[in-house]
Amino acid sequence: MLPIVDARQLEYFLAVVDHGGMSRAAAALYVAQPSLSQALRTLERDLGQPLFHRIGRRLVLNDAGRALVGPARQVVRGLATARSSVDSVAGLAVGRVEIAATPSQAVEPLASLIKAFTAVHPGISVAIRAAFTAQNAMDLVRGGAVEIGLLASSEEPRAAGLRFTSLGRQRFVLVTPPDGPFPPGHVVRHAELAGQRLIVGQTGSGMRRLVDRIRDGGVDLAAVVETEHREAILPLVLGGVGMAVLADSWAGLAERSGALVLALEPAAHLHISLATRPDGLSPAANAFLTTASPA
Repeated sequence: MLPIVDARQLEYFLAVVDHGGMSRAAAALYVAQPSLSQALRTLERDLGQPLFHRIGRRLVLNDAGRALVGPARQVVRGLATARSSVDSVAGLAVGRVEIAATPSQAVEPLASLIKAFTAVHPGISVAIRAAFTAQNAMDLVRGGAVEIGLLASSEEPRAAGLRFTSLGRQRFVLVTPPDGPFPPGHVVRHAELAGQRLIVGQTGSGMRRLVDRIRDGGVDLAAVVETEHREAILPLVLGGVGMAVLADSWAGLAERSGALVLALEPAAHLHISLATRPDGLSPAANAFLTTASPA
């Protein structure tokens, strides 16, 4: 006989996985840690095997636990969709949509998309989860951690099991300190970056790929800082550490902060897309897609 598993137990299990430990999961769920521990022990007993290696106070997924993550997300997501579908009978007055967004696109267009969406559906909450790369965003959607991924890629994205909605393109720009080597309005050709100090993102990001292509083209670039924290780049530029190649979603914030934003030639762009699974979306997620889709 197959074990009967409580959906709450699966929610607790996923919280431990997503938050990296028992205490942080308990805080996120607003439950007492002993209650969370008991729920996990009951889940493991019902399934007939442990789901974690217990190393001191750390919990590390074992093979059984890793096998459970995907099905657990499907169950929890299915229940959330069922609740949202019932709520939608009342006119989509309440609900929640979860979005994974890559850093530059979380600046724009995500802010504008959320503004437009919440103006139409003020009772629906939006949860944003960080995705450092386009692949990371797609994996979160495919695995059921979120319903929508906002991502940027050098080419039009394609991936099995996902549907993409194009939101247009973002151009790369050069962001420099106000007293940098180039005057306002100057169009910077790649060769002019030779010898300049650059702040770059992590491998796999669009900005890093462009910098690598410029370097592979024979331009001698000095990468003085490599950071996974995209929000650190603008303060580093303003502090005179170096300059950075960023998507033009940062242009407004950079200029208001006092940095200089310059065009690059030849131009390079990112394709901006929303990624979803082909079916099973909640009414709230469908409403977000309707608001976000180009007319």
